Amino acid sequence: MIVPHYYEDLDVLHEGTCLDRAYYIPASRRMDDLVEEREKSDRFQLLNGKWKFRYFESIYDLKESFYREDYGAEDFEVVQVPGVWQNYGYDRYQYTNIRYPFAADPPYVPQENPCGAYIRRFQYQKDANAPRAFLEFEGVDSCFYVWLNGRYLGYSQVSHALSEFGVTDALCEGENVLAVLVLKWCDGSYLEDQDKFRMSGIFRDVYLLKRPEQGIFDYFINTEPKGETAILRIRASYLDGAVPITATLLDAEDEQISCVTFEHEAEWELQNPMLWNSESPYLYTLILETQDEVITERVGIREIHIEGNVVYINGRPVKFRGVNRHDCNPVTGPVISVAQMKQDLELIKQNNFNAIRTSHYPNQPMFYQLCDQYGFFVIDEADNESHGPWNLYYREDTDEERAARWNEMISDNPLFNEATLDRTRKLVERDKNRPSVIVWSMGNEGGYGCTFERALEWTKAYDPSRLTHYESAYYRGRARKYDYSKIDLYSRMYPSFEQVLEYVEGMADKPYLMCEYCHSMGNGAGDYEDYFELIEQYDCICGGFVWEWCDHAIYKGKSENGKPMYWYGGDHGEYPHDGNFCMDGLVYPDRRPHSGLKEVKNVQRPLRVLSYDRSTAVLVLKNELNFTDVKGYLDVVYELSCDGRRVSSGCIAADELPSIAPYETGELILPLNIPEDGRVFLKFSYRLKKANALCPMGHDLGFDELWLANTDSRNQDVCAFEQAEQVRNAAAAALSVEENERQLLIFGEGFCYTYNKLQGVFEQMRLGEKALFDRPMELNIWRAPIDNDMYIKAEWQKAMYDRAFSRSYSTEYTLKAKELVIHGKLAILAVTVQRIMNIDVIWKVSASGKVSVHMDVERNPEFPELPRFGLRLFLPANMHALHYFGLGPEESYVDKRRAASHGIYRAEICDLHEDYLRPQENGSHDDCDYVVLEGEGLKLRVYGSSSFSFNASNYTQEELTEKKHNYELEPCGSTVLCLDKKQNGIGSNSCGPRPKEKYRFVDSGFSFDLSMVPEEG
Repeated sequence: MIVPHYYEDLDVLHEGTCLDRAYYIPASRRMDDLVEEREKSDRFQLLNGKWKFRYFESIYDLKESFYREDYGAEDFEVVQVPGVWQNYGYDRYQYTNIRYPFAADPPYVPQENPCGAYIRRFQYQKDANAPRAFLEFEGVDSCFYVWLNGRYLGYSQVSHALSEFGVTDALCEGENVLAVLVLKWCDGSYLEDQDKFRMSGIFRDVYLLKRPEQGIFDYFINTEPKGETAILRIRASYLDGAVPITATLLDAEDEQISCVTFEHEAEWELQNPMLWNSESPYLYTLILETQDEVITERVGIREIHIEGNVVYINGRPVKFRGVNRHDCNPVTGPVISVAQMKQDLELIKQNNFNAIRTSHYPNQPMFYQLCDQYGFFVIDEADNESHGPWNLYYREDTDEERAARWNEMISDNPLFNEATLDRTRKLVERDKNRPSVIVWSMGNEGGYGCTFERALEWTKAYDPSRLTHYESAYYRGRARKYDYSKIDLYSRMYPSFEQVLEYVEGMADKPYLMCEYCHSMGNGAGDYEDYFELIEQYDCICGGFVWEWCDHAIYKGKSENGKPMYWYGGDHGEYPHDGNFCMDGLVYPDRRPHSGLKEVKNVQRPLRVLSYDRSTAVLVLKNELNFTDVKGYLDVVYELSCDGRRVSSGCIAADELPSIAPYETGELILPLNIPEDGRVFLKFSYRLKKANALCPMGHDLGFDELWLANTDSRNQDVCAFEQAEQVRNAAAAALSVEENERQLLIFGEGFCYTYNKLQGVFEQMRLGEKALFDRPMELNIWRAPIDNDMYIKAEWQKAMYDRAFSRSYSTEYTLKAKELVIHGKLAILAVTVQRIMNIDVIWKVSASGKVSVHMDVERNPEFPELPRFGLRLFLPANMHALHYFGLGPEESYVDKRRAASHGIYRAEICDLHEDYLRPQENGSHDDCDYVVLEGEGLKLRVYGSSSFSFNASNYTQEELTEKKHNYELEPCGSTVLCLDKKQNGIGSNSCGPRPKEKYRFVDSGFSFDLSMVPEEG
């Protein structure tokens, strides 16, 4: 082996590296654009680009001293750095959530440890005013050894942290040779068991900094608002000896506020300071100048503290509307550009989030500077997760046993004390000057013990100005009584509503935070609104962070049908893996929004209508912002509709709104003429009054919709349908019926319907020579399981819901001239199991061709909740156009409907499909009064005496159940129309609690009514 065996030595975490420090980019003069374009600094030399690279399947296969200046590297290829070698075509992608992808035997890792050798030749010109040089690696997975011009510089680990080497003596004027050896695994991998694809290599920027002989090495800025003043403090340390620092503070208009010269510490007072917060991210500029160097820093003045069990920022109680975000891109993997960061931040801001948790490692330093600029609260998380010990072999295989012993291997093992503290220190030191960072998180999912006690103690002593967080402190080991006193927040992930209430209504001694909740996997989540209401109800709940921002997947080009192919766990033949559990985001890998993002956006709208009293015309509003009065902030556009048609509309300009302070209510008078007949809704849409850095003027901030009671709240279009049918029926010829052992053949003027007496449904409806059905009608209780059906799916399949069919036990009919009434006794059955439900059904066929049904259903209580209940029709594929009145245009379910509003919507069938990467139930529309499908001379009108839901698709639920990727889906050749009483709730049970009982289809008995009118033309 050509390198020291540090990668399995817990006593050697780094060798030859500099002390940790705050991130900054120096220059020879003031430069204000070093966040997005830091390469413009004349003291910054980027080494990204084309490197030579060779992959070895084992460290033992690397025999040659490739780091020598004269090494030929003939067997090396040219690759782009930053990058990961899985994207170069080596090794394999692997996605795991909890399990270690190697034997759990710390500090040892696989002996045949894959590695990559890198060589970069570059030119260097010394600067007389900045003769010292430092080599910076911002991210290397998992550990690496470095040489410059054949000289060994050192070793480092912690994949998502800055590693800095002093290279002044090793650099040459002219050409230099940088060599790096990266190993796939090291002892640090036991602390990097995050829920993500495992990829290896130099995945963040590499660069040189040119520095003066004497100058600033590190500095720490603190701010302390005090009423009408604020104290700004700075503490500095130096490369060697102290030198004078001139600190100039400028406001956002570039006007000088103060200028002081100091050496180690300085403090000055600001009058009437502008405070930084997520809604008004006001930044001052601080210029730190020494004789031969200028550092341009941005400062936000803010404070955070806890009173009792409530979090305050700048003296105001706050709620975090947060999201968890991984660094991930379907093409570049963990290699994230500033442009990609900005794209994410823009979407996150536009969807009403105010906070981000950097799950589960520090992001690049520019990310936090952008959060300063754009206004996001950040929970900054250390690169520390040892989830793997949860899945060790335990003789007593229970969650209680795993929780109690989780900490034994790593987090309560003193051998990992220094490694844990090192990761915490790297986090805090690098990001300590960022105003957006309001909480230090020790890491994620690793149990709790002596390692974290020590890290927390250091953190609170070093930076008492911020809060601390570590969710896994919830899991108590058995070895001793542990110290939790340095943890400021009581944090849980995916708690049930009952668990939240147990804490907040009990001994709630700390603020409650849901660091992960509403697992937004696939068609989900369905409980955003319920959690929002819970957060609103209790002051001690400071909010939560939705899991998670983006689906993780690997882009594999386009399939034959033109769809992009995204692969997830197991698609690369790896073991172990956790399937598509990595695809649990609010946006697809290419950042197209899921319907769940639209849902949570509207849940988190900045203004809410609490009530409207039609008798007094009083509208009650609540401000949901943390810091901003809504007056002047947004315009309110309102529309009164009846049966989906506009009755009246208007705009309440921002300056016409009442002044409403954060979390307070206000009233205004809004006179309206409300129709007495029809389904009447009053919709309020909120538009941003003034553009900000990420949202344009007029940006949609969300909406409220109120149903207004009136004399006759029936949809008048449905009433008109019925009246028209009565007229047609009166004019139609009489019906006739022919019966055989299996069927009733029903003949009317221009139509013939076939009723199946064995199944209790219609197997065909013909209008002249045209068949309405491609396949017989079905009673339907199955849905293609969504990701959040992960656990109930097994019960459903055990209950044989996916193999269910109907059976009729008796058929009686009564024929009058203009109406046929069929009475049947039915059941839903499935192979190997007992009767699932009994159904008493009455079908009525009118002479006009209308078919109506009434079902009284009794579900066998032995069986689990139903996925759905209704009818499934297979219509000709050319019936591809539809319109409906109900919730739209977004998909909607009983618990997932806040992104949709009532109206008349028109669509093509193909446009109703939400193309989740793993196929599943999608595209339902709830609370519908009617739906009409038509095409090629056929029309089907469906309506009910009460609302129903429908789903129209080119794919069967069997196809959506069977296929593993969306690009594998094959249309069935029909338009599949599901007409449902309702569906089971969506929830977030893939990682969260089951849906609330009110959303679960647990009804023991219920009725179902529909009318269907087939038509020609």
